[in-house]
Amino acid sequence: MRFPRLIAAAPLGLALILTGCATPPQAESSASQPPTSAPTTASAPTTSASVPAPSTPAVDYKACMVADASGFADGSFNQTSHAGLLRAATELGIDTGEIQSPGEADYAASIQALVTADCDLITLVGFKHADAAQAAAVANPEVQFLLVDAMPATPLPNLKPLLFDPTGAAFLAGYLAAAQTQSGTVATFGAVKNADVVLFLNGFAGGVAHYNQAKGAQVTLLGWDAEKQDGQFIQSQMPFQDVAAGRTTAEALAAGGADIIFPVAGMAGTGALQVAQESGGQVSAIWVDSDGCLSNPNFCPAILTSVYKAMDVAVFDAISDAVAGKFLNTPYRGTLENQGVGLAPFHDFDDKVSPEVRNDLEAVRRGLIDGSITPPAAG
Repeated sequence: MRFPRLIAAAPLGLALILTGCATPPQAESSASQPPTSAPTTASAPTTSASVPAPSTPAVDYKACMVADASGFADGSFNQTSHAGLLRAATELGIDTGEIQSPGEADYAASIQALVTADCDLITLVGFKHADAAQAAAVANPEVQFLLVDAMPATPLPNLKPLLFDPTGAAFLAGYLAAAQTQSGTVATFGAVKNADVVLFLNGFAGGVAHYNQAKGAQVTLLGWDAEKQDGQFIQSQMPFQDVAAGRTTAEALAAGGADIIFPVAGMAGTGALQVAQESGGQVSAIWVDSDGCLSNPNFCPAILTSVYKAMDVAVFDAISDAVAGKFLNTPYRGTLENQGVGLAPFHDFDDKVSPEVRNDLEAVRRGLIDGSITPPAAG
C-alpha cells in the first residue's frame, strides 16, 4: 500500500474531500433492485471523527472517486457510483477520498489531486472522463483506475472499464410506458446525441413498437425517431446539468400530449420530474440510471419506474477485488441477465400496474435474455 500524505489544497478550486470510513448509503436490496444511495453532498469537508466506525477492521487501502460538474448528489450516475464507494468504506474498512470536478478542463487536475493524496484506486464516472482516465493510468501505473460507463481507447493493465448495456431495460420501460399511457402518447429525450444516450432512446422506442405490434395498438412516441436516428435533445451548454433546460424540453413534450416521459439526461432530467410532479397526476416520468424513488425521493409520487444501471454494485465489487489483490482490467458488462441493468420497483404506482402488464413484462424480459426478442441496436 502507499503511505498517506497530507495535501494542502486541491488545485484549481476543486472541491476535495478526504475521509476515513464514510457513512453507509441508505438503500433497499432485492434481486431486481440493486442498492442505491439517498442524496449525498460533496460541498463540505468531513473527517473520520464525524462518521461512524466501519463494520469491519480498517485496512491500509484508499479508494477515491471523481464526479463531474453534476456532483455526487445528482440523483443519477454520479450518485449511484458514489454509493458503491460509500459501501466499500463501510463494509471493507477502507479510507476514501473524492473530488467534484467543475468541468472537463479540470479532470486531469482532479485526478492528480487524488494521486497526490495517495489513493490506491481512483474511480472516474462517465464517458467524458475516458481520455483523462487513459492518460492518468499511463502516467501512474502504480494506481488502479475504474472507468464507469466508458471504454478506454487502449486497454491498460491498471484500468478497468465498468460498462452497462441499458438497451434491454429501456425496451422494458418503453413497453411499460405504452401499456400505461392514458393519452396514447409517450415521450423520451436525451441530453446529447451520443452512443450511450442513443442506446436508451432506441431501447425505449423498441419497447413501444413491440407493444404496438403485440397488442395491435397505436401508441405514439415523441422525442425520438428510431428510423431517422434523431430526436429531441437539451439545448444548453451544460446539457447534463441544466435542470431548467430539461424542464423546458419536458414541457414541450407534455404539451404535445405525452403523459409518460423518459428523460435520458442525468441531473437535467430532474426538470422532467418537476413537470410530472406539478401536473396533478396527468403526467408521470420514468427515471434513468438509478431508482429515482431512492435518489430523488421527493419526486417518487411522479415516478412510474426507473431504468437502473447497477453502477453502485459494480463499483463496490471492483473495489472489493482490488482490496483483496484481485484487480483485473477485464471489462465488466452489466446486462439484463446478470441484473447489471433492469427496471426498478413501481413504488407509488404499484397498484396501478396490472397483473397482465407485469406478466407481459416478465415474458418480454425473458425473451430479451434468451434472444427470442431482439432490441434495436444503437443505430
